[in-house]
Amino acid sequence: MTPLLSLFGKPWIWSWLAALTVWFLTIMVTLGASTLGLSQAALTFAAFSVIVGIGQMFVITLGPGNIDLSVPATMTLAGTVALKLMNVENGLILPGLLVAIVLGLAVGLGNYALIKALRIPPIIATLSMSFIVQSAAIWTNRGLRIKPPGMLAEFTTSNTLGVPNVAIVALLISLFAWFLLEKTIYGRWISAIGQSMPAARMAGIPVDGTRFVTYLFCAVLASLAGYLLACFSGGAALNMGSEYLLMSIAVVVIGGTAVAGGDSNVPGIWGASLFMFLVVSMLNTYGVGAGIRLIMTGLIIISVIMLAGGRRAGMR
Repeated sequence: MTPLLSLFGKPWIWSWLAALTVWFLTIMVTLGASTLGLSQAALTFAAFSVIVGIGQMFVITLGPGNIDLSVPATMTLAGTVALKLMNVENGLILPGLLVAIVLGLAVGLGNYALIKALRIPPIIATLSMSFIVQSAAIWTNRGLRIKPPGMLAEFTTSNTLGVPNVAIVALLISLFAWFLLEKTIYGRWISAIGQSMPAARMAGIPVDGTRFVTYLFCAVLASLAGYLLACFSGGAALNMGSEYLLMSIAVVVIGGTAVAGGDSNVPGIWGASLFMFLVVSMLNTYGVGAGIRLIMTGLIIISVIMLAGGRRAGMR
């Protein structure tokens, strides 16, 4: 097999090709006037989808039925509590980050406690937890929109060598996730569990401990995304995480991760996240109405998934 055919056999390549195609079409309409701005905006907003998408990818890799629906609520609570604690003071940036991470750990613990102790299916357990967490966020927020510390707001909205800082953070998290999946025994464990949980148990893999850590990891990434998003947008809003429920799942699926579990794909998360942002930007550029835009977005996503799925089937 030639290197080119081998490249096209990678499940992540299709999300990247789709993103590049949409980027090119958008640039053509604007005659190149928005190239730098569009690229930086795509990297910035895709970064948040990448962070939550990686956490969701780890959970989905565990196999059918594993999904975390508490991601939006976790983002909202972490962002709200962290900003309230920091109270616009630069000296409290690190404590605010630690509190956000602790909240993520608490949500992950609660999710798996419901799944394991009460034997509730993950989709129901995490949905139930999301209601509890969102209620806590509402009680904490109380209609206030506290601004982030100046240094943190500047960091999240600035660039380093032309690359948005939040994209650099997402890239570092992506590299860490790739290392976990490809170079550690934990990565092999979650893949094995996703392929067959009974077989993983028979092989002596600590299934319960591995699933527990995975749900913790997903919740921590959601809380970190909420922390960064609240600082980037100038304050925490009660609906700030709502769009990331379906987004965190969509970027996993479009990015080439097997929904049936056992096979994850970090590069595909980036391609899918960029694609999702660029599709909306392209349709806005063409002046497409909101209703038609949603329909076309859905059709484009379905086309990418079908093309990638058909191509992978043909490569076997």
